[in-house]
Amino acid sequence: MHWNASTTGLPSRACPTGDNPSAPATRGGPRRRGRRLHRLQPALALLLGLVACAVAPAADRSDDVRLRVEAGDGAWLAWADNTLPGPVEVMLRSSRDGVAGEPALPARATVPADTSVLVARVHQGATSRGGLGLRLDIVPGSVNARPRDYEYLFPLHLPEPRVEQAWGGSYSHADAENRYAVDFAAPPGTTVLAARDGVVLQVEMSTVETPGHHGDANLIRILHDDGGMAVYAHLAPDGALARPGQRVRRGQPIGVSGNSGASTGPHLHFAVQANRGMHLQSIPFRMFGPGGILRFSEPAADAH
Repeated sequence: MHWNASTTGLPSRACPTGDNPSAPATRGGPRRRGRRLHRLQPALALLLGLVACAVAPAADRSDDVRLRVEAGDGAWLAWADNTLPGPVEVMLRSSRDGVAGEPALPARATVPADTSVLVARVHQGATSRGGLGLRLDIVPGSVNARPRDYEYLFPLHLPEPRVEQAWGGSYSHADAENRYAVDFAAPPGTTVLAARDGVVLQVEMSTVETPGHHGDANLIRILHDDGGMAVYAHLAPDGALARPGQRVRRGQPIGVSGNSGASTGPHLHFAVQANRGMHLQSIPFRMFGPGGILRFSEPAADAH
C-alpha cells in the first residue's frame, strides 16, 4: 500500500481501487479463517438484524471478534466476544429508529484479548420496526497504544532492498492507514522476517494465488509490546510460517512473499500502524537493512 516507484515500468504495488490489505475485511473464496479480522473499510462491520422475538444469542460472520446479543431483564444485552490474542476497539450502532442503548448508541468499548465485554443494554422502542439493526465496527489494537521510536529490521531475506513505493506514494499510499507504508519488491517465495519482537495478532491466508482480486491480500499482523502493529501483506498462498498467538522474535521467519490481492506484481507491503480511536493510522518508522540505515522520504505536505 505504500511505495515510491524507483524502477522502470509499472511498480509492483497494491491497486488504489482495491481493498486496503492493512485494514481489518470480509473475504470471499477459499480463505482459511483461523483467528483473523475481516475487513470492511476501514473497520469491520458486523450487521445484525434481530427480530423483536429473538431470544437466542446472535452469531456473526467472524470467529475472532463476535457480536453476541442475549435477552436480559427488559433489554437486550449486546456483548463483544474477542478471541484474538490482542485488544480491539469496538463501536456498536443501530440502523433502526427507536432503538436506544445504555450507554447511548453509538457505544464504544475496549475489549482485551480473549475477553468478552458488555458494550450496551439495548432497548427497542414502540416506534421501532424491523428488529434492532445492530452493527459492530471493530478496529484492532488499543487506543492507549504509544508506539516507541524503534529501529525495525528489513523484513525480507534479500541481499538488498528495492523500494517500489514509499511514504506518501501517490499511487496508493495517500490515506492515513498507508501514508507511512513501504512496498518492497520481492521475488515470489522470498522469506519474510519479523521486523520486531511481538505476538502474532492476525493471519489471513488463502490457498490459491489471486493477483488483482480485491480483498485477498494474504497478510500477517504482529502486535508489539508498545501497542503498535506491523503489517506484512501480499504473502503467498498458505505462506504463513507463524500462527496467531505465537510470540516471534526479530529476524524470525514468519512467512513467504507472493503476489496475492490487488497487486500488479510480487512485493511485500510493510506498515507500522496504531489504533487512533476507531481507525488505523500508519506511523513513520526507522529501519535497518543489509547495507545500513534505510531512508524513506517524508510525504509531501499535500499528501493526505
